[in-house]
Amino acid sequence: MAEGSYHHGNLRAALLERAEAVLTESGPAGLSLRGLARDLGVSHAAPARHFRDRQALLDALAVSGFTEFNRRLREAAEGSGGVELRLEELGRAYLGFAVERTALLHLMFAAKHEEQSSEELRQLGHQALEAASRLVAEAQRTGVVRPGDPVRLAQVAFSTVHGLALLAVGGLLDDTPLTEATALALQVLLDGLRPPG
Repeated sequence: MAEGSYHHGNLRAALLERAEAVLTESGPAGLSLRGLARDLGVSHAAPARHFRDRQALLDALAVSGFTEFNRRLREAAEGSGGVELRLEELGRAYLGFAVERTALLHLMFAAKHEEQSSEELRQLGHQALEAASRLVAEAQRTGVVRPGDPVRLAQVAFSTVHGLALLAVGGLLDDTPLTEATALALQVLLDGLRPPG
């Protein structure tokens, strides 16, 4: 595609889209601004109009990933239906993103914890947990979830679905279909979150 065919910010979006594809195929080490320019058929200097260097590209990719991840989780947490159903949907939304966009999720969490990560990235990195902890607090008020710190309970819930996602993308579920493993994990998780007795 000719460089002139990218206009009104389309090149930035195309660079991010191609960067995620390269990330999935080759990992972060395979990403370079020059390589993306070559892949998109633009001059090697064109990406510099949008990203000052490779790190800026990686940060923008992480920001883009967190924005989509947070949107999916927020929609699940604030959706229609009872609080228990929304807790399940939240788990499914997390798993869906993690399985569909595994390489991006790894980059997002790695970037969030780097010392030079931007304030925007740090804030975006906390939004999913905040949405989950608000939903857990709502579930506590209705008696569906045990007492305790909603943030800690949300962290435990996220660790469960994140662990299942890692097993799924690592091919470690053997013959168990992901839908079956997801249903069982969410059932066990919700049973564990219920008040004792």
